[in-house]
Amino acid sequence: MRFFIALEIPSENLASFQDIQKDLHTLIPQARLTNLEKIHLTLAFVGEQEDYLKPDLISIIKDAAKGIASFEVAPGYIDGFPNLHNPEVFWVGVKGDIDKIFLIRERVKDGLEYLNLPIDDRRFIPHITIAKINNHFKLDRKLEAKLEQITSKPFGPIKITSIKLFESIPSGGFHKHNTLAEIKLS
Repeated sequence: MRFFIALEIPSENLASFQDIQKDLHTLIPQARLTNLEKIHLTLAFVGEQEDYLKPDLISIIKDAAKGIASFEVAPGYIDGFPNLHNPEVFWVGVKGDIDKIFLIRERVKDGLEYLNLPIDDRRFIPHITIAKINNHFKLDRKLEAKLEQITSKPFGPIKITSIKLFESIPSGGFHKHNTLAEIKLS
């Protein structure tokens, strides 16, 4: 199975992300928008692993959730990987109670290390992928200013109430995401 651990964005917030994507697509029509049903904030991409690890991964998530109450974040800014001026991916960074995201991420990472699973050691930035684009795209300062305007609008809070274990299944060049487990925050 191809596993990842993430915070799912509640359905009541998807309209906000659809608006962000619409504005982005108006400015950059060649951007390929992320399907709204796949909008999430990844904590750890575990990758292709044996099915028998599923209970261990659920245990890691339960440990990561201990003592953490539901919390709120909100869209804060648009950025890109590897960077905003030469993006392959556009994403929305979140603001608000992100210290809990970092705490959960570190706990998950510790659990994965304990299982001797590969860990992404790059700097973790809480983000939600909204679009992809070919790697020959260049973003100029004028367009960057217009992107900043997209997230200057007020957005309702995103209430994070659980951590999920997902399975990613390749399907016709894309991936389908199935929820394998959901662990509620206290």
